[in-house]
Amino acid sequence: MHSFLNKKKIRHKILIINQIDHYRFNRASLINVGYLESGNDTDYLAMHDVDLLPLNDALDYGFPADGPFHVASPELHPLYHYKTYVGGILLLTKKHYKMCNGMSNRFWGWGREDDEFYRRLKKAELQLYRPTGINTGYKTFQHIHDPAWRKRDQKRVAAQKQEQFKVDPDGGLSNLMYSVESRQEITINGAPCTIINTKLDCDQEHTPWCILG
Repeated sequence: MHSFLNKKKIRHKILIINQIDHYRFNRASLINVGYLESGNDTDYLAMHDVDLLPLNDALDYGFPADGPFHVASPELHPLYHYKTYVGGILLLTKKHYKMCNGMSNRFWGWGREDDEFYRRLKKAELQLYRPTGINTGYKTFQHIHDPAWRKRDQKRVAAQKQEQFKVDPDGGLSNLMYSVESRQEITINGAPCTIINTKLDCDQEHTPWCILG
């Protein structure tokens, strides 16, 4: 990503938000942490799955001034093709992210947090933009995810199945509970990165599915 963005002359910094608590994976909360820890020298976010890498140099990673820009659009993502999908790689200004109150913290385990965030974008009356003129189709990205690595995070308990289609009207940046345990500045293949080791907190009364077993 570092060389890809440098080629496009896009100033950037890479934050790796590493969840080190004993709860299930919570992608949305980690993105909320990334927003809050990104500092005053950033003006927009790339909500970027670590297992999705761009292969087409024509993809636009520039400042999304007009509204959220979904780089990994349904026409290009190798797996997810439904029209309301906004996951994978989404660019948006910090102002627009704050307008949505970030992402819901209720989604422990894989999936559905993006669908809820789509409804937040609509509620905030933000226009969603997607790439045009990209002719590489489903070969636009390299996808290196293996769900077998995280079987625990694929499970859905009964209450969670009911909750996953609801809108979380109040949660997000406003009720995120976390602590930063450590920061580490490293360089990977010439790319400077900041690893932020983070412990999330879970209200087990409201989201008991943050723990299984």
